[in-house]
Amino acid sequence: MFDTKEEKLAMEKVLDRFRDEMKKVRTGRAHPDMLANIKVEAYGQFMPLNQVANVTIADATMLLITPFDPANIAAICTAIRADNTLGLNPSDDGRVIRVPIPPLTEERRREIVKTASEKVEEAKIGIRNVREDARKDIKDAKLPEDATKRAEKEIDDLTKEYTDKIESEFKAKEAEIMKI
Repeated sequence: MFDTKEEKLAMEKVLDRFRDEMKKVRTGRAHPDMLANIKVEAYGQFMPLNQVANVTIADATMLLITPFDPANIAAICTAIRADNTLGLNPSDDGRVIRVPIPPLTEERRREIVKTASEKVEEAKIGIRNVREDARKDIKDAKLPEDATKRAEKEIDDLTKEYTDKIESEFKAKEAEIMKI
């Protein structure tokens, strides 16, 4: 019989990666993961923001960034401004950086949902790739016909289960984004 543990693990990894991507999507409220993709040029190389500063939430509409080295303040501000997908404008007082989170317009909310839906499609493609690899493994295993059909059905059921999980998480995120 064909064991689907490996495929289930692979699909779980795709789902976890999707969840991480959804955490980074802006919902109109401040969240430190919003800045997770920011790379700061510090010490002659590009480093993730969380390696050069501490990001905290001051309130629902403000992020507070405390650099480990105050010399990196200008580089951090520049890196945040350079990411046009966020549309943020940080300000600093020489010690900390304040990043106000502006309220989202209806048009901007729709753009964010569209971007998030692209991430949904990427996750679904990842799940389908795991399914196709599993089907190749099943074919290569040269199982009896009834065992092959059973294994393929298990893989298809697993694919549907994880695709449905991705869809439901996206629907929840979409509702959160569109909520004013």
